[in-house]
Amino acid sequence: MAFAISEINRDPSLLPNVTLGYRCYDTCLTAGVAVSAALSLISGREEQFTLDQSCDGSPPISYYAGCSCLSDRTQFPSFFRTMPSFVFQVRAMLQTMRWFKWSWVGLLFSDDDAGRDAARLFQSGLDQSGLGCVAYSEALPFHNDLDKLQRIVSVMKTSTALVVIAFTYANYMFNVLDEVRQFWEHTFRCKFSPLPPEWVDAGGRVCTGQEDLAETDLLNVSELRPDYNVYKAVYALAHALHDMLQCVPGRGPFPGHSCATLQTIKPWQLLYYLEKVNFTTSDGDRVYFDENGDALPIFDILNWAWLPDGSTKFHNVGVVKMTASGDEEFTLDEDRIFWDFQSAKPPRSVCSESCSPGTRVARRKGEPVCCYDCIACSEGEFSNETDSTDCTVCPEDFWSSPQRDHCVPKSIEFLSYHESLGISLTTISLLGTFVCAIVLGIFVYHKETPMVRANNSELSFQLLLSLKLCFLCSLLFIGQPRLWTCQLRHAVFGISFVLCVSCILVKTMVVLAVFKASKPGGADIMKWFGAIQQRGTVLILTSIQAIICIVWLVSASPTPHKNTQYYSEKIVYECNVGSTVGFVVLLGYIGLLALLSFLLAFMVRNLPDNFNEAKLITFSMLIFCAVWIAFIPAYISSPGKYADVVEVFAILASSLGILLALFGPKCYIIILKPEKNTKKSIMGRGATKT
Repeated sequence: MAFAISEINRDPSLLPNVTLGYRCYDTCLTAGVAVSAALSLISGREEQFTLDQSCDGSPPISYYAGCSCLSDRTQFPSFFRTMPSFVFQVRAMLQTMRWFKWSWVGLLFSDDDAGRDAARLFQSGLDQSGLGCVAYSEALPFHNDLDKLQRIVSVMKTSTALVVIAFTYANYMFNVLDEVRQFWEHTFRCKFSPLPPEWVDAGGRVCTGQEDLAETDLLNVSELRPDYNVYKAVYALAHALHDMLQCVPGRGPFPGHSCATLQTIKPWQLLYYLEKVNFTTSDGDRVYFDENGDALPIFDILNWAWLPDGSTKFHNVGVVKMTASGDEEFTLDEDRIFWDFQSAKPPRSVCSESCSPGTRVARRKGEPVCCYDCIACSEGEFSNETDSTDCTVCPEDFWSSPQRDHCVPKSIEFLSYHESLGISLTTISLLGTFVCAIVLGIFVYHKETPMVRANNSELSFQLLLSLKLCFLCSLLFIGQPRLWTCQLRHAVFGISFVLCVSCILVKTMVVLAVFKASKPGGADIMKWFGAIQQRGTVLILTSIQAIICIVWLVSASPTPHKNTQYYSEKIVYECNVGSTVGFVVLLGYIGLLALLSFLLAFMVRNLPDNFNEAKLITFSMLIFCAVWIAFIPAYISSPGKYADVVEVFAILASSLGILLALFGPKCYIIILKPEKNTKKSIMGRGATKT
């Protein structure tokens, strides 16, 4: 104050021809004495004050008054301060926590109005910003209550919070931290290593054990540039007085446009000009008071450490201040900070480590929000942010990655030509088609032989062609389903098998007619089973199946479908049958013809002599019916592409069964036993009996 007044008196531009003076009163660090002294100063009365207590301790009021309550202009209309209020102190603390990513802190505050106000603001600021949580909150006694201090130290020792935020006076923090330091020395048998050379000539100590508490105060609220605050306060009054003296009579702000003079000055008149103060200090800091009487706040960030002789040293490492434009500046030089850790790095103070992408935060019941568990996202969900509170469900065609931190397209499954199953079935299909072609070639080449002629060569040719179609139609079930393949697969399958079974049914009927014609009175029966009738019957029976397929395709055509019901992590491409009724009718018609062929063949299985065509038909239809009866439950219970595998297997197995059962024995005789390929041998006439 004395320095500021002296500097003002030497400044010719500020209060020229006016010399400032001052009168000092001892507040004795007591509110009552301070108020009495202030009243005496205002009234101009000289009084002597009898003190009943010593002037020791920290000041309860004065330029250290940071309580936010003093910003209430309705209660304190004439209160001004250059000391930043606790509101900005709390914001500075939160900035520091954000900088070092501290989310789990202990809170200490002096047990008075100012300390409780600061603690309340800090807790509220944490809740609103979501930066972190308070591990414990303790009020430091206003007087040195050793029992309470030791209890607080015990709380600090047992807490997992490695950072302490304190709103209190320096001597209380010294008491607490000195207790903590002694505890760490005793527990870890540790010594203190030297501070940087630029800090102290020699000596100094820093714990090098596995300590969990930093003995470093980054933002010391007890050393908030008090001298500079007093300096700015004196200059504010000087500028207010200067502006008041510049008033032109008749143009003043007071009643009747009057001005105040040094001889008639009233406190409320000086208050008017103090509210309008706006100047810049020699250090470049702007000073003015807002509507609450608060000046632009500024803090130094100090690094606090013990020196070898037991004293402390404060090292300026940054600054927090509010600019005239309303922006908040936070500057911190971490390279200048000395940490009391072996790692020489800032402590990491969190209740729970951050949840990495792929996990979500699961709050612990009854504990602060900063204490939680990290739960991995479920299948089909992901989180791509740290500390995500929820996992997001992947879109329908996507699935979560193994790390659950993003979504990837679902794998697509269908019976492919490139997998072993598809290759095997394709090979069997082509092999069956090739065998049909060979058998057809054999029958065409030997069409004039008794074996071929006796088995109705035309129907045999039609049957072999239909079997080729049956083998080839299985290829429509392999590969990615498309609209045309879905529409054709069952239509071609149904028509091919009806054509095949129709030929077998007509062959069976012809065999039965031949058997009947060989008996007395049955000569006329063969006229109903000529070549034209045989062709017409096959055509009519096949046309019925074609009509069923056309109605099915027109009314409810099968379409490709992405099925996600079988597997969550993959998409099964399949053909939706469109109409289950159409599918059942198609299969039912084939089964009806096959059953009819089987029954007719079974009836004439014991024809005389060596004519065993009925037995071969019976055996082939038995294989056909057995395969398709087994197909139904297997098809229903098979998921995804395996349903197509079952259907293709049934097609190939039944086709191969018919081919081998009907044409195997004939080819054996034609190729390997040509001596038996005679009418006599086939009909069994002239055979020697023993």
